[in-house]
Amino acid sequence: MNSSTPMTGGSLLTADEISAYHRDGYVIPALHMGAEQMAVLDEAVSYLLEANPHVPPESLMSVHIVDNKAENRRGHQAFLDLALDVALLGLVEQVIGPDIILWGCHLFCKLGATGREVPWHQDGHFWPFRPLATCTIWLAIDKADRENGCMRVIPGSHAERTLFRHHEDTDPALALYEVLDADQFNAERAVSIELEPGQFSLHDIYLAHGSAPNRSGRRRAGLAIRYMPATALFDRGGGRSAGDGDPRYANFAERPIWLARGNDRHGGNDFSIGHA
Repeated sequence: MNSSTPMTGGSLLTADEISAYHRDGYVIPALHMGAEQMAVLDEAVSYLLEANPHVPPESLMSVHIVDNKAENRRGHQAFLDLALDVALLGLVEQVIGPDIILWGCHLFCKLGATGREVPWHQDGHFWPFRPLATCTIWLAIDKADRENGCMRVIPGSHAERTLFRHHEDTDPALALYEVLDADQFNAERAVSIELEPGQFSLHDIYLAHGSAPNRSGRRRAGLAIRYMPATALFDRGGGRSAGDGDPRYANFAERPIWLARGNDRHGGNDFSIGHA
């Protein structure tokens, strides 16, 4: 296990922050990453962009897997080290419990003036869990604001613990292929998650969210680290297949997962697939 990543502002979520996460479906903690850690991640982003010219920069999933043959990508060890860090796992434990599986790490990098839209969606429409359960840490590597397409959320949209109606849209201008139907949510209630480099948010699997295209001249790179409670099953037969070569599709059948903390309470998760 990795040593604790230095963070400014403390080491755990406050009681009010935990309450906000469960009430609103997301929270922006007072904690943030230190400058040294962010410099390492910024270099890792530059490496990924150079090493994966065949992948749209908004579709760099599984970046914590150094040699990801199953999804035809090159990752970087810095992202795996961060995702398994005891400090981040401590935060995740506060909202999903002590038994934690790391199953994903996605870099959404919107280049200046060309960054694609992430349409409104709920994460649960993409992922193969039984039951649906995940906490995502979304870390700003670059400044994220309204001009360069920061994440937007609908507070409380997770509360019913249900997936709303989506439709498929294969428009290559979109970074995802499942889009939340417009009559399923009230966009006027949207909140913009503006973050400085090193700041991060946590959000629930049922939260409705998305982000606009990057119309600015600045890059907007954000890292989404995905954790599920080990009481759930990572169902390798679920989700969408990567077989058609579309970089927006994942290969869950061969995706390695890590028991990051605690025990596999479900008992059916396979932690050997995809590991060397």
